[in-house]
Amino acid sequence: MSENSKKDDPNIDQKVINECDSNKNVDYDQLLFSAGEFGLYQVYLFFLSGPFYICGAFSYFSQLFLTEASSDHWCWIPELENLTALERKQLAIPVDVNSRFEHSRCSSYAANWSEVLIYSQKANRSWPIQSCQNGWEFNNTEIPYATITSDLGWVCEQDTHQATAQSVFFVGSILGGLIIGWIADRFGRLPAAMASNLIGCLAGIGSAFTKGFTTFTLCRFLMGMSYDNCMMMTYLLVLEYVAPKYRTIMANLAFSIFFTAGVCILPWIALLCGDWKITSIVTSCLFGLTLFSPLVLPESPRWLLARGRTDDAVNQVMSIGKINKKTVSRKLIEEFKLSISKCSENKEKSTMIDMMKRPLLRRVFICMSLVYFCCYVVYDSLIRTISDLKFNFFVSFTIVSFTEFPSILLLSFVLDFIGRKKLTILAMFLCGIFSFILPFVGHGWPSVMCAVVARFVVNMSLSTCMQWSAEILPAPIRGSGTSIIHICGYVATVISPFIPHLAVFRLWFPMFVVGCTSILTAVLCFALPETAKVEMPQTFDDAEILIRNQSMWKMKKNVRELTGQVHTSFELN
Repeated sequence: MSENSKKDDPNIDQKVINECDSNKNVDYDQLLFSAGEFGLYQVYLFFLSGPFYICGAFSYFSQLFLTEASSDHWCWIPELENLTALERKQLAIPVDVNSRFEHSRCSSYAANWSEVLIYSQKANRSWPIQSCQNGWEFNNTEIPYATITSDLGWVCEQDTHQATAQSVFFVGSILGGLIIGWIADRFGRLPAAMASNLIGCLAGIGSAFTKGFTTFTLCRFLMGMSYDNCMMMTYLLVLEYVAPKYRTIMANLAFSIFFTAGVCILPWIALLCGDWKITSIVTSCLFGLTLFSPLVLPESPRWLLARGRTDDAVNQVMSIGKINKKTVSRKLIEEFKLSISKCSENKEKSTMIDMMKRPLLRRVFICMSLVYFCCYVVYDSLIRTISDLKFNFFVSFTIVSFTEFPSILLLSFVLDFIGRKKLTILAMFLCGIFSFILPFVGHGWPSVMCAVVARFVVNMSLSTCMQWSAEILPAPIRGSGTSIIHICGYVATVISPFIPHLAVFRLWFPMFVVGCTSILTAVLCFALPETAKVEMPQTFDDAEILIRNQSMWKMKKNVRELTGQVHTSFELN
């Protein structure tokens, strides 16, 4: 194509031609710009990411519906099976004045029930009391189907089995984060996504065939290995195909729509299945479909560049241009390859160990990890206190979970204007306030509304931190770095299932801990740099320039100045 024909071609952006003609270095974002910042290709990726977000929702929340059982339970007395549930409780279960259920949940009278049925049929408070000998029966109006807790009697002395299994789930997430993160940086984002989803599929189906606590916990450990990475690898991939201008909308809008859809339909899938084993199998089958992802999804171009596969990355961009009906200039491609070759002549070491040797990057990385840790403590604790709201479990779960959609939808349009730092600080302060208030407003709708507000703002914070961590880290360690940051979230959720149990000391104590953690999160955010509308750093030097240009307390930096600094660093290299 001649120079005149290039200038007359409406599909070639004149700005890109001018940049090439001025012999400036061309980075990946400029090449991507020439193929279309936001077009049919990006919309295609948007919808293909949907199943991965739904898998993430099922992986995280399905255990609630496999293990949750009615807190209103009492000893099962086989000899009294012909009586109604109310008659059985009145006859065989002692009154417990300290219980909101008015009867004991873990003990019964010891009596000869055959004689009682013949001669008395009335309870005698002088009868001796014993622990449950034949299992329990549950109030089916709260959870109207069998769960593993009701099947195996994980109540009374074994009432910590649910929390323990959930904690083991997140211990698995720690190992999975390390392994999948390494796969992501070594073999690519797609193999990492496939591996994590395959593990989730096998573990979820295996959970349905477990016969006891040990085997169930082992399956939940394996399911934990898949969690987060089953959607985050695709999240990173899509993020790297979008120009900075549209990055926030693409990242958060997909999460708000698809993840929320997965969370909100999960309770009703469980109700429709009517049994925890069927629920486990049904929700796990979707994971298996992601094995076909290489047929429809591309590999990350930034990962290809980080691995020295420049031609493959260029071919990906040209494919984007074809679908978006944009022509990528040959001269621009040559300028880009020349820029990459100049940069690779003095290529720096690019492992997590090398990053941790840099004090500035190490400080920000540790701070980001702590922020993510605290956010997840708050997020997961709010989920686990839903059953304490004294409202219909399935309805309240759906209402509180639906806050994912409006909160992240709003986030998609305001995050770039407000900034990552300001928004997270404001949201976590609000979450802290409503967490402090929640225990004192009474049960029912008032407590649900406080929970909705707290969940609404922590949703925004957690989604912001997901994007924020990816934007701070340079490309060579973005996969493993974000995995380690997310591992800190998994560590948090090893602890958080036990926070609701703090109510045995004071009823308000769990939400007090949640509120204090929220405030701490807001304070930690002051030490992080703002990344709104700034190009994602390609090298360690780019990341340090981004950090140095912002003081600890400064909320926002001029975007052009930061971008110019990054480009200058690129040229110097």
